[in-house]
Parts: sequence; structure tokens; C-alpha cells
Amino acid sequence: MLPLLAEFTSPGIGFQIGLLSIRWYGVLIASAVLIGVNLSQYLASRRQVNPELLSDLAIWLVLAAIPSARLYYVIFQWRDYVGNPASMIAIWQGGIAIHGAILGGTIAALIFARVKKISFWQLADLVAPSLILGQAIGRWGNFFNSEAFGSPTDLPWKLFIPLDRRPPGLENVAYYHPTFLYESLWNLGVFALLMFLFFKGSRLKVGTLFLTYMVAYSAGRFWIEGLRTDSLMLGFLRMAQVVSLTGIAIGAIGLFWLYGMKRSLPDVVDDPNPDSQPTR
Repeated sequence: MLPLLAEFTSPGIGFQIGLLSIRWYGVLIASAVLIGVNLSQYLASRRQVNPELLSDLAIWLVLAAIPSARLYYVIFQWRDYVGNPASMIAIWQGGIAIHGAILGGTIAALIFARVKKISFWQLADLVAPSLILGQAIGRWGNFFNSEAFGSPTDLPWKLFIPLDRRPPGLENVAYYHPTFLYESLWNLGVFALLMFLFFKGSRLKVGTLFLTYMVAYSAGRFWIEGLRTDSLMLGFLRMAQVVSLTGIAIGAIGLFWLYGMKRSLPDVVDDPNPDSQPTR
């Protein structure tokens, strides 16, 4: 038998400060937003873009992404909520989908870019490193909520799931793949790749970072989702895997468009400065 390397056990979904109940999921989301805004502003200053634009964009993204993430989840888990509509807004109990957040945030960013008359792809490049870093942080919310774990495992690293959170039929199985950890580490790797490209790439075409994010994140999410026991389903399909394959295809086609065909990406402004952007 292999020696135990790590056993993860959630300390609970939150803690108390006096009469105030604090949820770890909320703390993590707030931390991810704060860190992400500051990082995006720093990257904007390196690209000679007004950092205040990123502060304004962050408000749009939060207002669009969080409700979209919850709505996406509720749609695919409709049977769990139709009898209790009030629970649909109980986001503090967990139950959000990052693909819904990305979709809502992308729509908000497109509108913002159009209003501010700035290249959407330029904004997307500045947000991409913050987005993947925020996803790496946010995945730990699943750990505290004892949710979004993988299939049973006896590997030297494993996640203990309380009895009341175990899948039907697996009540006697205590340990599962810590898929939250797998995805968090994968996302940190993608973050490192994007930051390397930003600072070490001699000249990057507008849109490169976001398209690279789409391919790299989606590739990891596809295989990790295959380990999950609670995937959002559309018939027999795991929706996250379908969306991930779509993201890989869009990202790959976009990168080929930029570097294979040497053309700029369609944008919301007439002259989005499609030439290569200096990164330093």
C-alpha cells in the first residue's frame, strides 16, 4: 500500500465573528476580485492602458458574472430548485458554475468595450491572467463546502467527504479525488504561462493571451471534469466537457487566425490596433 501523502478534510463552510456569520466561499470570491482588479490594473499600466478602465470593467464583470454563474447552475439543476424558488438566490450555500460566469462576463465586457470604444480583445488579454488566478482561488470554495469532488479513490492523496455530502449509493465511501485541488493547481499553471507570455513574449498580437487561456484552461477542465461525480448534465453529456471542447476549438481557431493567417480578430471598434502589442 502506498503511504498517505495528503488527506484533505474541510473545516466547514464558514465561521463566526460575534453575531456575523462569514462564509468561506464569499471570502474567497471577494479576495479573488480584489487581487484580480489590482493585477489587471498593473498589467494595463504595462500596456499603456488607463488602469481606471479596469476598475470600471471589474464592476461590470462582477454584476454580470455572479448572477450568470448562479443562473447557469440553477438551469441545469432545475429539479432541485423548482419546489423552493427562494433557494435559487442562496449563492452563499454554493452552487455556481464558472462557465456561466465566463459567459456573463464576456457579454458584459463586449458591451463595456463598445461603450468605452476600446478593443474587446485588448481588455480580454488584460483580464485573462486575473481570471485564471481567480478561478484557482475560487476552487477552494468547493473544498470548504465539500462539493465538486471526484470519484472514490484510495490514492495517497484524497479528500474526506462528510456522510451528508456523499453521492447516493456511496454513503459508505469516505474518500474521493480532490478535484478542487487538481483544478486549482492546473489553473495556477495556466496563470504562470500567461504571465510568462505577457512579460517574455517579444510581441504578442491582440487577443493572444485570452485565446491561450481558453485553450489551456479548457484542456484541464475537460479531463478533470471526467473525474467528477456531480457534473451538470445535458442528457448523457457532461456540459462542462462540451463547453471545454468548444473553448479549445474557438481558442485554437483564433490563434490560427492570428498567427497562421496573420489577420486581426473581429472587434467591437473599427480600429482596435490589431498590430502586435509590446509587452514590456
